[in-house]
Amino acid sequence: MDRLRQNRSVGLTQIQHAIAELPAEEQTALAAWIVGRDRACWDEQIERDFSPGGAGMELLDRVRKQVRDGLSRPLPEGRSS
Repeated sequence: MDRLRQNRSVGLTQIQHAIAELPAEEQTALAAWIVGRDRACWDEQIERDFSPGGAGMELLDRVRKQVRDGLSRPLPEGRSS
């Protein structure tokens, strides 16, 4: 990735201007692609964090202990916010 950044000939400002010149439907398609990419990155981060040895495992273990000790109750399965 760093090599790509060093060799790029188009800067962010140029990209922003090019996007502004796109037809509305292409801007919408680009925005959807960026959102999808962002969601995929977020999913990967969550997966890493809550896999064995991940950054979120300590928190998850504390919550599980609170539930075992009766200090908290788990949320019902399948419920979304």
